[in-house]
Amino acid sequence: MVSQIQPPTQPEVIYPDSDGQPVANNTIQFGWIVEIKQNLDWLFADDPNVFVAGDLFWYPVEGRNKIVNAPDVMVVLGRPKGDRLCYQQWKEEGIPPQVVFEILSPGNRQAEMDKKLLFYDRYGVEEYYIYYPDRNNLSGWLRNEDGLDIIPQMEDWVSPRLKIRFVPSSEGLQLHRPDGERFLTYTEISRNAEQERQRAEQERQRAELAEQARRDAIPRLLQMNLSIEQIAQALGLSLEEVRTLAQE
Repeated sequence: MVSQIQPPTQPEVIYPDSDGQPVANNTIQFGWIVEIKQNLDWLFADDPNVFVAGDLFWYPVEGRNKIVNAPDVMVVLGRPKGDRLCYQQWKEEGIPPQVVFEILSPGNRQAEMDKKLLFYDRYGVEEYYIYYPDRNNLSGWLRNEDGLDIIPQMEDWVSPRLKIRFVPSSEGLQLHRPDGERFLTYTEISRNAEQERQRAEQERQRAELAEQARRDAIPRLLQMNLSIEQIAQALGLSLEEVRTLAQE
């Protein structure tokens, strides 16, 4: 009797979700990463099939855990929102990030950025943007039939995929939503939210005062021998509302 020789089992491939390096090298770089990521989250908040991530490991090839990159911000259209330890492309219907942003710090070396450009070109990125805040320098690449090609003019450039507009100026880069509103910082978003809360509270208080004024007016109008119908018309209330309030 000949025994069957079992093939050796393949060791499980581990895909790390961290390299122990910080997300950013300084507060300026981190601020830009957060601003772009949060505003893109806001822009696509109502679309369940747009995934936006910051500093997330992207593995494009199954079984090859050395082939990896972690864009500062990446956008994947056609994939659901949700938490991920890393982006394993073969588990995401093979869809690569279509749009990638990198925010440079003085510590970034040209050789490192050249390698990233080759990586993004090789693995299917359609739009690649680099911003260097210290130098206020913006560059972009767009995929054509031969791969990623430099965008010659970035001023007022509109992303084909995201529809956002890039507005470089002497004061720094501005990004504008498709509706023309510019991207806001976290502080500006928080301040606007607080102002909106205060406006809502003031509106609630005005409505309560107006309601109380109508309640107070009904007894006086009844004393003036106005009919229920006349009071309802004068105060903009239904007959039932006037009758109910008159009985209180």
